[in-house]
Amino acid sequence: MSSLHEAVRRALADIAEPAKAKTMRAYMKSDMPFLGVQAVPRRAALRRVFAEHRILAAPEWRKTSLAIWRAAEYREERYAAIELTGFRFYRPWQTLYTLPMYEEMIVTGAWWDFVDDLAVHRVGGLLTAYPDSMRPLMLEWSRGDDLWKRRTSILCQNRFRERTDLGLLYACIEPSLSDTDFFARKAIGWALREYAKVDPREVVRYVDHKGISGLSRREALRNVPGG
Repeated sequence: MSSLHEAVRRALADIAEPAKAKTMRAYMKSDMPFLGVQAVPRRAALRRVFAEHRILAAPEWRKTSLAIWRAAEYREERYAAIELTGFRFYRPWQTLYTLPMYEEMIVTGAWWDFVDDLAVHRVGGLLTAYPDSMRPLMLEWSRGDDLWKRRTSILCQNRFRERTDLGLLYACIEPSLSDTDFFARKAIGWALREYAKVDPREVVRYVDHKGISGLSRREALRNVPGG
């Protein structure tokens, strides 16, 4: 185990509130136990640990992030792995070489708290930086069997606002329109709700002409007057 990995575990253990762990686990419906570390103190502690344990090469950063992820005994350790992938020192290393790391986290994490963070804050960034490579990959993910990769393809533009590639968004949504899974339907609605902040009339037009579920429609039009 690396010194950074050990420091992460110590830092999380030091600020854990075990009395909260059971409630946190129940809320997240998690098979993996919680330590009982709230988000704000967790992020502050991890920023300090990451700053004190600099990684000097991109391959080692990816290796360390995955080591923390794979060896995690508590859910907060997986949150730490995700936060390490987005730490400010390592922004220049957000390249296509990170894709296998994020894909593994998405597939093995297989729950919304992990996947949504990765989709919006990691995969979305790669789509911005490498559209020629990422666009066909998101289309491929959208048509695949893995629910969480499909959800990622739908949500990855959630912060794009005016920069949203609407054709790509619709293309990623459409393979999941017939999916009855809650998380697929919720993702469709959330993605459309975000785009409605830019062009509500277009979102109303889309939901009126597509056979989307009631859940997706309610989510999409939540903030649209008269929706």
